[in-house]
Amino acid sequence: MDPENLSSFISDRVLVNGKVVPLTFTRDGKLRWNHDDRRCLNVEKEVLGFTFEGSRIRVNVAVEKRDGILCFANMGGIARQSFVFELLSEESLTLWSQKLRDYIDSLGRPKRLLIFVNPFGGKKCATKIFVEDVRPCLEDADIQFTVIETKHQLHAKEVVKTLDLSKYDGIVCVSGDGILVEVINGLLEREDWSDAIKMPIGMVPAGTGNGMVKSLLDSAGEICSPSNAILAVIRGHTRSLDVATISQGKTRFFSVLMLAWGLIADIDIESEKYRWMGSARIDFYALQRITYLRHYNGRVSFVPAPGFEEYGEQTIYSGEPSCETRTSQQESLNTQQPGYLGSDVKLENMHWRTISGPFVSIWLHNVPWGSEDVLAAPNAMFSDGYLDLIIVKDIPKLSLLSLLSKMNDGSHVHCPHVMYLKVKAFVLEHGARIDDPMKEGIIDSDGELLARGNVSYKGNVKCSMAYDKLQITVDQGLATLFAPV
Repeated sequence: MDPENLSSFISDRVLVNGKVVPLTFTRDGKLRWNHDDRRCLNVEKEVLGFTFEGSRIRVNVAVEKRDGILCFANMGGIARQSFVFELLSEESLTLWSQKLRDYIDSLGRPKRLLIFVNPFGGKKCATKIFVEDVRPCLEDADIQFTVIETKHQLHAKEVVKTLDLSKYDGIVCVSGDGILVEVINGLLEREDWSDAIKMPIGMVPAGTGNGMVKSLLDSAGEICSPSNAILAVIRGHTRSLDVATISQGKTRFFSVLMLAWGLIADIDIESEKYRWMGSARIDFYALQRITYLRHYNGRVSFVPAPGFEEYGEQTIYSGEPSCETRTSQQESLNTQQPGYLGSDVKLENMHWRTISGPFVSIWLHNVPWGSEDVLAAPNAMFSDGYLDLIIVKDIPKLSLLSLLSKMNDGSHVHCPHVMYLKVKAFVLEHGARIDDPMKEGIIDSDGELLARGNVSYKGNVKCSMAYDKLQITVDQGLATLFAPV
């Protein structure tokens, strides 16, 4: 229903701080009154919700904090504020209550949310962020919510796979990107996946990277903050998100952020041993990896998006990868559960190109930001049906250091040593290191260890795939996210 046609013009006289003033609610959703100075609220953008206390209506709003001044806008620092209007008759109270409720309902805002809070991610601040930033706004918006603190890796995925989704209008992750990935994979492994994946998912930054929520808020020109993130959920606007299916034999992993092999994966995963250093561990370990730079044998094949056909050499589709050669570490994961099996696109009928190594880095991205300070793929879009591919082959160490320093603004993609293109499908045939053929690499997907080769990273995390040929296809707009616009 169109909000502009729903709400008829209402004008009345009300008490504000003991003073009788005119109050107007317009057809375009503006609440106007005079008290000392003229005030106006855009209900859709600025009002969290209404509460009714006897003859009074309390309007709960979110306002920007700027140098001690409260302004009606939406930046990083948000303060909650209330305005109280006392109606002068029972008839007026009934009319105003109904009109305001109807208008809010017409906006399609969520009324019931399931919230995952990951107390172990990033700086372990998710619980504090929920208590101080998320819960008060939800209460002001009169949204019912159920909170689950994740206890271990894949906890959120386990919950979502058997969840009664009819009880909720959305799922919110107060975490980094990892819980989002678990939720997406859980939804797509359900028997009713085609309906389940339509469930809107919201993100509140409380992790190390926060690449997805940074991408969402930055696309609307907003600062990446918990306040802005939860306001996007409350307003209820959504947008579609591409989902990449990474397949190897019968094993599937659904990715929404990125996949990396080579330098970026090595830095992301191997720097975990320096987690005590905080975010500085990334820069510290990046310098180590540049100093002792690794080159990897391998080959990538891809279906280029229109306009990128000049990259690589023509080839043919070599068939879906299987993991028969290295199944011991994946035995329990190769029993495919009911759920989505990936795109049914006929890959053999598509026009394939190929590039051979050695490579320094292969990086696929689904959204622009890899973390809050890494604009990995500045041309990436949420639902264009393509992945952005960043390839680095031979590069001098000083040029590589310069390249990494430019990732905060995305200008690294203009480096002459970088190939930057869009692809519809992708096959990665990764190999061993040039300097030591007995040592292989790491596959990193959405910040988690997906596969590792011989004599590589020795962490305790169990890999879901073998260090072998991988295939990636893209489903355009398969998932749904709460978004600021």
